[in-house]
Amino acid sequence: MPDIGPSGEMPLTLPQLDFWEEFTFHPDQPVSTVAHYIELEGDIDEPALTRAITRTIREAEILSARFRVSPDGGAPVQVCDPEFLPALIRVDLREEAEPLEVARKRMETDLAAKLDLRHDKLSAHALYRVGERNYLWYIRAHHIIVDGYGLALIEQRCAELYNHYRGKGDAGLPFHPLASFLSEEARYQESRQWNDDKAFWSDYFASAADIEVLERGDEDYGGPGYHAQVSLFPEFTRNLQATAAAVEIGWPDLLTLLCGLYLLPERPGRQMPTDNALTLWLPFMSRWGSVGAHLPALLVNILPFRMEVNRTDTLADFLKGSAAELKRQRRYSRYRIEQISQDQGLTEGSRYFFSPLINVLPFNAPAFTGCRSRRHILGSGPADGFNLTFRGEDDASNLTLCLDADPSLMSTQAFSEHEKKLPSFLSDALQPEWLTRPVGDVLGTTCSSALFDAAVQRFPM
Repeated sequence: MPDIGPSGEMPLTLPQLDFWEEFTFHPDQPVSTVAHYIELEGDIDEPALTRAITRTIREAEILSARFRVSPDGGAPVQVCDPEFLPALIRVDLREEAEPLEVARKRMETDLAAKLDLRHDKLSAHALYRVGERNYLWYIRAHHIIVDGYGLALIEQRCAELYNHYRGKGDAGLPFHPLASFLSEEARYQESRQWNDDKAFWSDYFASAADIEVLERGDEDYGGPGYHAQVSLFPEFTRNLQATAAAVEIGWPDLLTLLCGLYLLPERPGRQMPTDNALTLWLPFMSRWGSVGAHLPALLVNILPFRMEVNRTDTLADFLKGSAAELKRQRRYSRYRIEQISQDQGLTEGSRYFFSPLINVLPFNAPAFTGCRSRRHILGSGPADGFNLTFRGEDDASNLTLCLDADPSLMSTQAFSEHEKKLPSFLSDALQPEWLTRPVGDVLGTTCSSALFDAAVQRFPM
């Protein structure tokens, strides 16, 4: 059982401690904030919507978290304090000349503000009315209390309550308390599974020669990075679904592996020069089968996946084999990367360099009865060198690809080339005839490795 103090103090989880350490190195940088807004259009019952948002905030107790540090400099603790809950701010902008732009500027200003983990409320909510039938629900939180999927849980819970208040369905179940997850996690750390997971990752890292370590003092949050967003058309979705069915793997894994093939010739970062392997960093949910499946919190885990290629294999064989290996690795994905860092002897102030990172987010937008809803992502928290993020519905519809990169890692021209060439490569690779092509031929269609040459200057050994 976790040590819970008489006033409700609870220990920080390993990922929370990691963000706390980051804050101590970069207290003046708003680098760890996640934020969404839900665009609503239609026959909206504002009192019911306000009631649903307010109740959801109250149920998601992590939104009321405050952190305390003992005067003697001991480990920080957290307490969920109802008096620290964020209030819902309601703003009517219909008299503004450009209400949508005013709302977006307000959200961007809030998102850019730094947060002091020692004193500030760590989440905010606002409901902007921007038209007679149009609302924007803004939700922002520091990553130390919630991840992107946690925000999606909050959105879905709010929609469930709103629909209930409109006479559509029951109220459903409230979120699990944070203490129940901490108790479950304590049991896991005393289990056989924990030992099996530890042994797996010990063996994994023993043969991982190309995993980079980053010193926190070397992180550069001084300016904006490169960002691009590409919409993928319905034809792309149809081909993605067809190819996934042909090789009998999930479409998120298919996208991940194809992106890995695209990146293999690029030598991102300072990974060891090999023609046939590349370490990718992938988020793992670490929620299924636990109370975390219905708990907004910081639970996502980021782990390495070493993608190995036999160039004479067909693309279909590569995809099937790699997907099977990825499925096997998921059995051990509850073991935290922060624990692995400790096991591997990483010193305080250092961490693994999560690049390249590929994140596929197949989450449906929340469904509010009587209106159309659309989720917009404003911030996803800190990111390392080169990141590819796919967002869409769980059937792969409405897919978008976001590319993010550190300017010290590549030039503007190189990033622009990726923006154009990656979607083109993916579209080509989803053609049926490509499945019988040797992987070596597929790799020959990707970009020049010179695009990442600047990385050796940014991240010295």
